[in-house]
Amino acid sequence: MFISVLDLFKIGIGPSSSHTMGPMVAANVFRDHVSQYLAEQASPQHYQVSCTLKGSLAFTGKGHATDRAVTLGLHGYSPSALAGQDVNALIATLWSADVLTLNDNRQVAFHPDDDIWFDKSAPLPQHPNGMIFFLHDEQNNTVLSETYFSIGGGFICTLAEIDQLNAPLKMESGKTCPYPFDSARSMLKMSQQSGLSIAAMKRANELTRMPAQALDQGLDDIWQAMRRCVESGLSTAGQLPGGLKIQRRARTLYEQLQARPEQATLNDWLCAYAMAVNEENAAGHMVVTAPTNGAAGVIPAVLYYLHKHEQGTHQQIRDFLLTAAAIGGLIKHRSSISGAEVGCQGEVGSAAAMAAAGLCAAQGGSSEQIENAAEIALEHHLGMTCDPVGGLVQVPCIERNGFGAIKAHTAAALARRGTGQHFMPLDSCIAAMKQTGLEMSHKYKETSLGGLAVSITEC
Repeated sequence: MFISVLDLFKIGIGPSSSHTMGPMVAANVFRDHVSQYLAEQASPQHYQVSCTLKGSLAFTGKGHATDRAVTLGLHGYSPSALAGQDVNALIATLWSADVLTLNDNRQVAFHPDDDIWFDKSAPLPQHPNGMIFFLHDEQNNTVLSETYFSIGGGFICTLAEIDQLNAPLKMESGKTCPYPFDSARSMLKMSQQSGLSIAAMKRANELTRMPAQALDQGLDDIWQAMRRCVESGLSTAGQLPGGLKIQRRARTLYEQLQARPEQATLNDWLCAYAMAVNEENAAGHMVVTAPTNGAAGVIPAVLYYLHKHEQGTHQQIRDFLLTAAAIGGLIKHRSSISGAEVGCQGEVGSAAAMAAAGLCAAQGGSSEQIENAAEIALEHHLGMTCDPVGGLVQVPCIERNGFGAIKAHTAAALARRGTGQHFMPLDSCIAAMKQTGLEMSHKYKETSLGGLAVSITEC
């Protein structure tokens, strides 16, 4: 299997990769289908677009801004194009519009308040994050329809595609790659036989798809976006949107640490950096899926600490990202990163495993130590539920990223103290995560129907 590091890490906007970025991408694709359909019609008619959100998208779509994402996508916007824009101002304009203007200037009716439905009945059987788009004619007949699934990390697939997937993600064949590992076991074997690091093997695989200059520029762009996100969160105060009245805390924490650095611990710095990113995500600002938006703070926090406190070099940062992507690809191939599918173990747990592996690689760890670091970090997130209060990516998500970063850093340190030999293989840990997710109640998989989400007592 092959998934590019530049697909795994995507620059977009918050608050959710599966509930915001995925639906935006799907809506944009359906917009293109509508344009193609109308171009083939002989006589003009009045048409209208609508969307029905199913499963987790229906239960927590309001808190995750899914309706806003669908609206943006239908109007032709993509997540990457919105990074750095004032999305709230744009939404205010689009929300009051009654029509979509397509690329050829044809118009179809669409109003978000009337044409987006949150259907909380039985979810679609193929995946908990389903959405159905419709194009209706003047007689309200459905003339075009497509079902999409947001399968984690901003990736989507259609109804026709999902039953063909071997894992909850579309991937390219790895047959043309020089190192087509599809398990941690085969990855270690290829590393031993070739004498190459995991980062070097991943880089060689990437170079079959793109020139070295494009890969390096992409890696640098990812790091710079992560860095900007951390620093933006550290410099911003105020209340997060959504109604919970959660105050940003990263800036205050950072200022305290700067004032008394001799009293600051590694854990303090990591929490400040991770929370800064996830406060930006909760505000709907620019983040990098790493591998999801809900877990977007873990990897940037560990990377930023490496850069800021350990004088990490340019090459160390690139090796970190390549190694993290290799581990993330294995998890996506063999399990899932979707909170709606396996709970938060698939989001923060995966991010922690990727960060631990990346840090271990950057600090000179062997391939065996890197695999061990990833396993340690993932193992200690098994069973973690996704139960966001109010359907918002705020409580417990923001603090949880700080703890994920701490576990990642600890896992890397523990692995580097050992030889790389350990009892539980990473492949077995990934399999345990998948099985745990399958057995986990839907109440704890991004529906806000259980756990912390229903444990708040109003005074």
